[in-house]
Amino acid sequence: MTNGMANLGGQQIIIVPEGTLRNMGRDAQRTNIMAAKAVSDAVRTTLGPKGMDKMLVNSMGDVIITNDGATILQEMQIEHPAAKMMVEVAKTQDEEVGDGTTTAVVLAGEMLKKAGDLLDMNIHPSVITRGFSLAKTKAMEVLESQGKAVSLTDDQMLENIAITAMTGKSSERASQELATLAIRAVKRVAEKNSTVRIDTDNIKIEKKQGGSMSETVLIDGILVDKEVVHSGMPKKVENAKILLLESALEIKNLENDAKVSIDSPDKLQAFLMQEEKQLKDMADNVIKTGATVVLCQKGIDDMVQHYLAKAGVLAGRRVKKSDMDALARATNGKVISSLKDIGKNDLGFAGLVEERKVAGEQMIFVEKCKDPKAVTILIRGGTEHVVDEVQRAMTDAVKGMASALELGKVVAGGGAIEIELAREVRKYAETLHGREQLAVMSFADAMEVIPRSLAENAGMDPIDKIAALRAAHDKGQRTAGLDVFTGEIVDSLKAGVVEPLKTKMQALKSASEATEMILRIDDVISASGKGGPRMPQGMGGMPPGMGGME
Repeated sequence: MTNGMANLGGQQIIIVPEGTLRNMGRDAQRTNIMAAKAVSDAVRTTLGPKGMDKMLVNSMGDVIITNDGATILQEMQIEHPAAKMMVEVAKTQDEEVGDGTTTAVVLAGEMLKKAGDLLDMNIHPSVITRGFSLAKTKAMEVLESQGKAVSLTDDQMLENIAITAMTGKSSERASQELATLAIRAVKRVAEKNSTVRIDTDNIKIEKKQGGSMSETVLIDGILVDKEVVHSGMPKKVENAKILLLESALEIKNLENDAKVSIDSPDKLQAFLMQEEKQLKDMADNVIKTGATVVLCQKGIDDMVQHYLAKAGVLAGRRVKKSDMDALARATNGKVISSLKDIGKNDLGFAGLVEERKVAGEQMIFVEKCKDPKAVTILIRGGTEHVVDEVQRAMTDAVKGMASALELGKVVAGGGAIEIELAREVRKYAETLHGREQLAVMSFADAMEVIPRSLAENAGMDPIDKIAALRAAHDKGQRTAGLDVFTGEIVDSLKAGVVEPLKTKMQALKSASEATEMILRIDDVISASGKGGPRMPQGMGGMPPGMGGME
């Protein structure tokens, strides 16, 4: 049956609309695997410290230069349905752990390639997925057993996690200083109960081009991208008592079609005076609280601004809700919705509130807070592209540390853990019988794509390096990894190349689940005109006539 037509007794019965594209059986599997592999190949060269960057230009002509897997796949406008599933793998990895996106996608691509070889040997997809599932379970056990403990007090290990996450990004030159800032930020916002919890949303990463990477600073408080509302207000307040206000300091307009009827000038005068009195009362109520700084989520009327300025209060308006919540955590104040029921303990405290000019824009710095539970990292850099890449590196470092502390474990990087997984899964395969054994063996081979890519990207011979790594692991050196700078086999843990256990676990889970899903598809039915754009030959390794990247 092709193109959705059944042939019954010589008579054709059309069961799907005309123009529908249908791809069945091995063809469907082959195209899906090729599409997914093309996506994985696109990011493979960015893996590791020696990985290259991609320059992405969108339809508006905006340029992004990065080697962050999630960013690359997000910006590539991918059309092919199977390729989109690889983007989902990266997205999940990014949202769940924040780092290891390239690893996850490259693993998925290699698993599918190995599965393709098995399909060519006429092994049924169900057998392959069953084998892969067994191998994944075994790999997870090995991963758990390989984890080394890490705690919030282990500064050296935290620094290693941060630097490993940043290596390969263009921020590498300043990675030592940036890692120190990231550690300080993580320690500030960590909540210690029975386990350590770190909400990375409490670390606000603000970027402004200008200056250099080394001028990146950690602010013990929040940076609000707003200016002081009135020129008569102080630009600097020390030991500030901060009122965080959710409601507007202005009179609401009449709702719906309500009208006020005024039939004499006296009444108009009285109306205006009443309005002015209301605004003055608002300002007086704010001043009465003893606040020296007011940050308002909504608007502040000009008249209220005038009275606040006279009283020497610094005010900012239209502050984002997320910033208001962060300010509450940093200053230990409460976000108030009504001035009527405000108590002494509702005001926040900051050692310094000051308006400063950063890269030509006025910003309010709320800093020197006592024990802030939300902080800001202000990133500087020579150009917009540098600042963006430093921001991505910093996010990876912060999220990497958060993931490591969440499970309290790290594993050796530099391809060490993958070689160990491959070795253990191969041993496990020998205990199995039947065709699943082949699938488990293929899964083990797929693991080695990570060290192989690290070696290739560093311009080394991958075959030699994999052989040397296997030999080291066979001798019992379970943390032996590849030093991509010298080409030698070293103890990754001692060399400080470590990655959070959670990153590896998530990468393995999402890669194998996506692989299993793609392998189960044996029929692709595309509605007419939805076959995706045709792809020119020679791009991304996809054959012509296959929906791919625009």
